[in-house]
Amino acid sequence: MKFENSKYSDLLEYKKISLPYGNFYITKMFIISELKEGIHVDHAMVSEIISKFSDEITIGLKVGYIANRINSYSFDPQLWLDFNNDHDFLIATAIISYNELNYMNATIEKQFFKKSLKRCHSLEEAIEWMQGLEEFELITN
Repeated sequence: MKFENSKYSDLLEYKKISLPYGNFYITKMFIISELKEGIHVDHAMVSEIISKFSDEITIGLKVGYIANRINSYSFDPQLWLDFNNDHDFLIATAIISYNELNYMNATIEKQFFKKSLKRCHSLEEAIEWMQGLEEFELITN
């Protein structure tokens, strides 16, 4: 389910950023991505995405990331290692898989991400998990 078609688009305050390869929804706690069918996510694309969020992701800000994989695309798991070394604003990641192949790919990616990465079967599961993370409670208290 697309974020804009979910109950959360009415419940959460967010900003939408549309790029040629997908849409991103920025909330106070997390960023949701919905990338287009058939793209390949590489280092250059990740760098461009991060630069687009430079105003939203300020020094010291911690957010979660939800990959709402409504479409099929390729992702180099090595990017998680590079990301871990270059950036420290993500608290955790949730990957929503709508089929078994995507779920298996997320399992491989989990091995590369140093922080918490949850594999989910629905947008609701991912958002509820993200909102319940202790890491956010520690930041706000």
